[in-house]
Amino acid sequence: MSSEFSEPSGLSRFSQFDQFSDRFSDQSSHPFPGSPETPGVLAALGLDADRAAEFAPYTDRGLVAGRVSRVDRSTCDIVTDHGTLRAAHGSGPLPCTGDWAAVAVVGTPNDEPVIEALLDRRTALTRSSASGRSEGQVLAVNVDAVLIVVPLDIEPDLGRIERLLTVAWDSGAQPVVVLTKADTVDDADDVRADVEAAAPGADVIVVSAVTGEGVEVLGAIAAGQTLALIGTSGAGKSTLANALTGAGLATGEVRQDGKGRHTTTWRELIPLPGGGVLVDTPGLRGIGLFDVNDGLDMAFSDVEAFAEECRFADCGHVAEPGCAVLEAVETGALPHRRLESYQKLRREADWIASRTDYRLRAERARQWKVIHKEMRRNPSPKK
Repeated sequence: MSSEFSEPSGLSRFSQFDQFSDRFSDQSSHPFPGSPETPGVLAALGLDADRAAEFAPYTDRGLVAGRVSRVDRSTCDIVTDHGTLRAAHGSGPLPCTGDWAAVAVVGTPNDEPVIEALLDRRTALTRSSASGRSEGQVLAVNVDAVLIVVPLDIEPDLGRIERLLTVAWDSGAQPVVVLTKADTVDDADDVRADVEAAAPGADVIVVSAVTGEGVEVLGAIAAGQTLALIGTSGAGKSTLANALTGAGLATGEVRQDGKGRHTTTWRELIPLPGGGVLVDTPGLRGIGLFDVNDGLDMAFSDVEAFAEECRFADCGHVAEPGCAVLEAVETGALPHRRLESYQKLRREADWIASRTDYRLRAERARQWKVIHKEMRRNPSPKK
């Protein structure tokens, strides 16, 4: 059983939304463009004019608009302008932390709130399912930026950073690499340069929660946004979340081998002082790729740029004549390590895609077999 479904001891951290409701209302005193009314708490959680318009058909039916703050097995916590509701999932798609939901609060079985509909997701942070099923595991949705948290107290693994960047880019959100624990090293700027070379298009920020370095810059990025934190246990995610939110989240010690212990065991929304929310996630021991072709192209935009000059459109960048990528490696324009990382992730992505296609074909074949069997059992009457 996944630990993310366990109930936290003591008061739930979702009480923060009620504690900060007055602050959210103050921040939301000016309606967003196109809104005739002050939207209250939901505006501070990311509600905009387009989302309000999407909610209109549901609120006209008496449903309540809200944002999913935490998901359990059959219920979830949903923050609304009227407080936090515990609602059943309903019969539609499973909700995820960050979803915008229309909730029925009256006329339901046992008079318990039930999710009637989820608004379309603008972004979705997804990894391959640990169970091996063909669908991916959605970690967070409707995220504006993904903060990839990398500790500096151990040497950063550039290959792992590129993997996380691939997943982040593919979500549709903007990746930001956050190098934490800068107070533990003397060469943070040199490490940042190495990471920047492996992260084209993404901001790389050096942060220390101890000295405060970089926290203000990160806070400016976070203001009014929905952020997701991802990284390994011990990377400093909870410490960083505390620096950004002042939420007082539990932090854990890091073992001598650099591996941390899980201090966050479920995904949840945490309000940000300047408006917006943070999605804190459990540490990721591994993150498999799932349908990431677009993300891979963006994470390795430098490789793709060289590939456009290859003689053959299907060049594999191995030993083909006229390969501009190999030429770039030979001249030093492209690090060999970077090409190897790209090829490794490309092979994994292709394998996941082929496995998914096979499973989909097998499932369709099974469904048609059932249909044909039922048709033979109950043939249509002749006219």
